[in-house]
Amino acid sequence: MPKASGPRRARFDEDELTSRPAAPDDVDVPRETRDRVLPLPRQLRTFVIANQKGGVGKTTTAVNLATALALGGLRVLVVDLDPQGNASTALGIDHSSGVAGTYEVLIRGDAIADHAVDSPEAPNLTVLPATIDLAGAEIELVSVVARERRLIRALERHTADHPLDYILLDCPPSLGLLTLNALVAATEILIPIQCEYYALEGVSQLVRTIDLVKGELNDQLQLSTVLLTMFDGRTRLSAQVADEVRSHFPTETLAVAIPRSVRISEAPSYGQSVLTYHPDSVGAVSYLKAAEEIARRGAEEAV
Repeated sequence: MPKASGPRRARFDEDELTSRPAAPDDVDVPRETRDRVLPLPRQLRTFVIANQKGGVGKTTTAVNLATALALGGLRVLVVDLDPQGNASTALGIDHSSGVAGTYEVLIRGDAIADHAVDSPEAPNLTVLPATIDLAGAEIELVSVVARERRLIRALERHTADHPLDYILLDCPPSLGLLTLNALVAATEILIPIQCEYYALEGVSQLVRTIDLVKGELNDQLQLSTVLLTMFDGRTRLSAQVADEVRSHFPTETLAVAIPRSVRISEAPSYGQSVLTYHPDSVGAVSYLKAAEEIARRGAEEAV
C-alpha cells in the first residue's frame, strides 16, 4: 500500500487556515515549532463517536479529529472498537489478524499500554487497534460479569500511569455491547450527522439509549457535540438539513461543517488522515477548525 511522506505540521492560526502554505507539503517542520497551540482541558475528556446509522463519517471524524488535536500539541488516544479496523488503517496502524489490540483488552483483560501503538500521523497520538477478532467479542461478552464496564476499567488503569488529554472511542454502526462499553467509558458523546436525506434517522433512538445509559450506568455521560458531515454548499438539501440539525441541537452543533471532499475519501487508502495527506485541502482545514472549536469549548467550560 503506498504511503505518503511523514506527518506534517498542521497550523491553527486563522491567517494560515485561509491561505495556502508558502512551503511545499513535504517540507519537514523543525521539532521546536511543534509547541502546543490548542488549549489544555482541565481534565481528561473522553469522547464516544457514535451514530447507529452507517456511512455518516464516524471513523473519518475520529481519525481526523484525533490527528488535529494531537498536531495541536495534545495527548490523544484512539480506541478502535469497530471490527473492520478502519480507524486503525487510516492512522497507519497494522491491524491484520493476530495483532493484539482492543479484543485482548476487553476479553482477556490485557493492559492497554501493552497493545497501544504510536501513530505516524502525529506526535502524542496513540492507537489501540481493532482486528476482525473483535467481531466475536459481542457474543463472548454476554456471559462476562460487569460486561459493560470492561472498557472503562481498562481506561482507568491506563490513564493512572499514562496521562492523556483526549480519548476518542470509535464505535461500530450498532448499539451492541461494544458501543455500550464505549458509552459507559465516555464522559461526552460526539454525533456525526451527514447533511443528507434522513439525516436524523436513528439519532432519536441513540438519544434514548444515551438517556438509558446515563440513568443506569453512567451519570457523567452527556451529548456535548454534534458535527455536520458531507455538507455540499451547492445544494439546498444540505442547507436545509443543517438548519434542521441546528434547530434540534442548537448549542451542541459545531459552527463548522465538514464538506464533501475527495481528499478526505482518498486519505485512508494511503494509511493517512487528510491532515497529513493533503493539509491545505478544504477537508483538512475544516477538521482543524472543528478540533479547535472542541478544544476551546472544553477550555471555556473548565474556566
